[in-house]
Amino acid sequence: MKTRTLGSRNGLVVSAIGYGCMGLENIYGPATDRRAAVQLIRAAFDRGVTHFDTAETYGPFTNELVVGEALAPIRQQVSIATKFGFDIDPQSGARRGGLNSRPSHIREVVDAMLTRLNVETLDLLYQHRVDPDVPIEDVAGTVKTLIEAGKVRRFGLSEAAPETIRRAHAVQPVTAVQSEYSLWTRDVEDNGVLDTCEALGIGFVPWSPLGAGFLTGTIDATSTFDASDFRAAAPRFTADARAANTAMVDLVKRVAAGKGATPAQVALGWLLAQKPFIVPIPGTTKLHRLEENIGAANLELTATELDDMTEAASRISVHGARLPEAVLTLSYR
Repeated sequence: MKTRTLGSRNGLVVSAIGYGCMGLENIYGPATDRRAAVQLIRAAFDRGVTHFDTAETYGPFTNELVVGEALAPIRQQVSIATKFGFDIDPQSGARRGGLNSRPSHIREVVDAMLTRLNVETLDLLYQHRVDPDVPIEDVAGTVKTLIEAGKVRRFGLSEAAPETIRRAHAVQPVTAVQSEYSLWTRDVEDNGVLDTCEALGIGFVPWSPLGAGFLTGTIDATSTFDASDFRAAAPRFTADARAANTAMVDLVKRVAAGKGATPAQVALGWLLAQKPFIVPIPGTTKLHRLEENIGAANLELTATELDDMTEAASRISVHGARLPEAVLTLSYR
């Protein structure tokens, strides 16, 4: 697979498309069997994926354990990104509610992550959400000491505002910023996040690059979701919103038909074409979807096709907030 570099300082060279491991947990329904999850992660590597994204809160902890087991035989050939920031007991996994980026907690969490992932160093450590009770300078400074200690190689932020990114970067260079970004979620184009990353030489990692599956064209107004599936409570996935949002799916389907590709590949191809420092991390529990997503790395969209897609998508009014209000309040601080 083609590669891209996250961050201009101490850059991390990764596959152009990474693998988001979150979906292996009970996010989109029941969790994937551990053995099957390990096999899928290794299948991704066999097909060229070298960047794997996880977090302590996925499970909690079980996702890091699976990723650690799956990548242990090929540890030196891959990069692993994980995240801290929610108030979770590092020993029991009990969720205490809210956020926690206190320096003492970060240090304790990182030691636990190293054990679960069975690694000596974390390739990329993100703050999962910005904690308003802890100055970002203190967070960046703590990660800097962990880098100096050899426990972490690079620092990242998730769903952070431009000013927060700049303040953190001044203390410890930020390698990557992770936020939701896709054809139907383009906030980072308007709120300055993408421009800030470009100006500072920071890589950008879109999560949910396929709109939580909607842009694949496999979900419509008649689809149903398991009670454990977060989409069952997401405003953008109500039946009415899905019916109204089919215009976006129709767009990617039209382009896909003309390119001999799938809607998912077109949606990912559009993202890859936006900036050379963008590395999407689609997730899936199915091998054929994994292979489909990886195929997007070789899709060539012409400048005219990209302009037409972008303009057409801009004219479509997307119905429903991307996340429940309580979750949205944690973003772009």
